[in-house]
This record gives sequence, C-alpha cells and structure tokens, in this order.
Amino acid sequence: MLDQVNLNKKVDKTLAKKEIKRMEAELSVIQQDIKNKKLPVIILFDGWGAAGKGSMIADLILNFDPRGCRVISNAAATETEKREPLLWRYWKNIPEYGQIAVMDRSWYQDVSTARIEDELDSDVVLRRINSIKIFERQLTDDGYLVIKFFLHISKKEQKQRFDKLDSDKNTEWRVTEQDRRRNRAYEEYYQAFDEMLQYTDTPNAPWHIIPSHDKTTAKLEIYRIVLDSIRKAFARQEVAPALSQGIIMPKTFTLLDMPLLSDIKLDQVMSKEQYDKELKKLQKKLSDLHNKLYRKKVPVVIAYEGWDAAGKGGNIKRVAAALDPRGYEVHPIASPSKTELAHQYLWRFWNRLPKDGHIAIFDRTWYGRVMVERLEGFCSTAAWQRAYREINEFERELYDWGAVILKFWLHIDQDEQLKRFTDRQNTPEKQWKITEEDWRNREKWPQYEQAVNDMLKYTSTDFAPWHIIESQDKKYGRIQALKLIIHAIEERLDEN
Repeated sequence: MLDQVNLNKKVDKTLAKKEIKRMEAELSVIQQDIKNKKLPVIILFDGWGAAGKGSMIADLILNFDPRGCRVISNAAATETEKREPLLWRYWKNIPEYGQIAVMDRSWYQDVSTARIEDELDSDVVLRRINSIKIFERQLTDDGYLVIKFFLHISKKEQKQRFDKLDSDKNTEWRVTEQDRRRNRAYEEYYQAFDEMLQYTDTPNAPWHIIPSHDKTTAKLEIYRIVLDSIRKAFARQEVAPALSQGIIMPKTFTLLDMPLLSDIKLDQVMSKEQYDKELKKLQKKLSDLHNKLYRKKVPVVIAYEGWDAAGKGGNIKRVAAALDPRGYEVHPIASPSKTELAHQYLWRFWNRLPKDGHIAIFDRTWYGRVMVERLEGFCSTAAWQRAYREINEFERELYDWGAVILKFWLHIDQDEQLKRFTDRQNTPEKQWKITEEDWRNREKWPQYEQAVNDMLKYTSTDFAPWHIIESQDKKYGRIQALKLIIHAIEERLDEN
C-alpha cells in the first residue's frame, strides 16, 4: 500500500487554502449534526514520527466545539495498563454517541512499532491484528464511524525534520534516541507499517494514507475525507435497516453441547451438617488459591446469571467470604446508566475488568443483551442476533489475556420461584428483594427459557463454558459453584 503513494503530490496553495477555509466552516457546522444524529466518531492518526500528526490534529480540532470533541494521546502502555487485556485502555476511551474522539496514535502501535521493539513473534502479531479487526467491526456494527489516517513521509524527509527540530533548543526535546533509531531502521519499520495497513484495511474501517511532505496538501486531503466520511455515515443512518439474517453463528470457536433447561433434574438436596462441613473446607481451599492467583498474576472473571430468586446473591456471598477483600470486586449489574447507554453495550463491562491476579464477580452480565434486552425490545433484532458472536469474541479476548472464565446459570423451577417470591413478599426484611418487574418477568418464563437455551447453545465455548448450577436447594448450589471455581483455578495454576 505504501509504495502506491505519491509523496511528491502538491496542490495549488492559493486554491487549496480557499477550499480549506470553506471546509473548516462546514466542519464547525457538521458537529451539531453529529450530536443530533448521535453519531459517534473516532478519527485516529498514525504514521511516521515527525510526519505532522500533532499539527494536523491541532488544526482539525480548532473546527470543533471542545465540549463535543476530545483528543486522546495514546503513548506506551503504563504498568497498570499492562495488567489489563491489550484493548482495555482503548475500549475505555471510545466516545459516547454524538461525540468525537481524535486519537494521536492508537491500537495500531501494538502491531507496528511494538512488533519490532518488543520482538513479537508472528503468531502474537496476527492475534493482535485479528483482535483489532474484531474491535473495529464491533464498533462500526454499533454505528460508530472510524476514520483512520496514516501520515506518510520518506526516510530522507523524516531525518531532515528531526535535524530541524534538533537544531532549536526549544524543540530538541521532541526528538528522542528512539526516533533516531527508527529513522536508521526505516526500511524495517516500513515493512511493518505496510503489512499492518494491508491486513487492517477493511470495508468498515478503511485506511487513508496521506502523503505529508506538503502540509497544505495533507490538510486538504484530511478535511475532505473527514467531511465525506461523516456525510456517508449520515446517509447510512437514513437507510432502513436490512432484514434480519438470523443468529450469527460464531465460526471460529468450538461450541460445547449443552442440555435444554427442561432436561435438568433438580432433585439434589444437601443436609445442613454436610453443607457446613463442605463449605468450611472449600472456602479454606479457595482462600489459599486466591493467594496463588495473585502471586502468579492470573485474573479470574466469574459471571452469574440465573432465574430471579435463584440464589445468586447468597451464592456470591459464600464465594466472596473466602477471598481477600483487597483482591476481588463484586459488580452488581443493573439497567445501564445514561452514560452506559451512550456507548457500545460491552463498554461498561470492559470498564469493570479486574487487574491480573484479581477476581471480578459479576452479578448479572453482558448476557443481558440476549435475554432481557432481546425480550423487552431494548435493542434491535439484528443487534441481539449478532451479540452471540460479539460475546464469544469478548470472552476470547479475556481468555487470551490469561483469565480464568467461569459462567454460572443458577437454575430452579417455576414452583420453587413462586415459593421464594411469596416468601419475600410476606417477609418485611426481604420485601426489598421483590419488585413488580420480577412478577412481570415470571409471566414470560417460556420466552426467557427459550432465550436462555439459545444463550447456552451459542456461547458455551471450550475456553468459556457454561455451568448450570442446580439451585433448587441453595446449599447444594453454593457448594457446586465453589467446587467448579476451585477446579478451574487449579487447572489454570497447573498450566502455569
């Protein structure tokens, strides 16, 4: 791709400056349409050092109201960021619907310069590239506009710009020894950049390579592309959504066979004496394992789903009682907040991931997309049908990061649920646990059962399997969950 770029391209400066002035006025106006149409826009700038990324960003954002536009400078990952999945820090910074994020470098540094400087093998690079393509596809499927610029200059031009900066004591700080090394190894970085561009130039998020020897030419081209991309995004919003194509089956994952909920026997009962004995033993074992997890920097994600009144809270309480409070967090997931609704639905879960060596316990999860949001019409049919693939991809990212992933569906029958609802209704100190929504959801039991069966069918993978916890007897369900957690952690620690 880079060899097809004419680096000597120049435009008539008088005409270009006139056109740029006109486009600047349009950019200032179009931001209001972006806000009104709730179009989230990501404009990222990558390219060679001294290619002009900073000055182009500075000029571009002068046309936007800063209340609706944010510049994000993506430097090398901090020590804290290195303890999270690769894309975690980028997910955290995606803009809200109707907002603009302009990025000085991006996730692409992790597959270009890092490829050489961190001596990454080809398998790691390809896995990261695949993760980036999935990330961008998930965003654009959700309506995000991703505009990608690569600013291109020659080795000679880069050296001249470095020399000029170096010659002035006020700017010499901008040229580092790393910059000089990259210039000396220009050809090696050229190949890395070129392969990155080819592998990640997709229809939903194409690359725009900008020859940057001449600033006016580059600015004119960037402004044109930004305006044209935004207009096309508006036009896509006006088009009626395509008819549903059905559930998108994950093609690259191994799915496990799962039973239907109706086939699960709920006759397991545990005595109080046996429960107390088992609970004490298992909590002690989990406590010891928590210390080993921290020492070996293994993260754990435990996801709880289940019928209302199935005992999630009590189950989580028994697990948490075995853990060091400094090393875990429980996330109760309710209806999304206004800010969470203004982002792609996985954003709020990316923001709640644990650091390595820590445990995150989710009381309800990202699976709301294919259950309550599906059944209550909180998202489109196309959105929940593609969510199975997106969720599998999300969990694969966590697995590749090194996380132990446990997913529990706490199962009871309708009669037991009614019994527990009635008990809550008639016990003053438990009445806060029962709501009108719980009763309404109960009326839709068959629809929810079908949604849960679909969820189990399409998202129980070999790297993040579902476990159906028989919770008709809460004591038995708690012990079953603790045993599964301990087994999964021991398996992972044995691998390390």
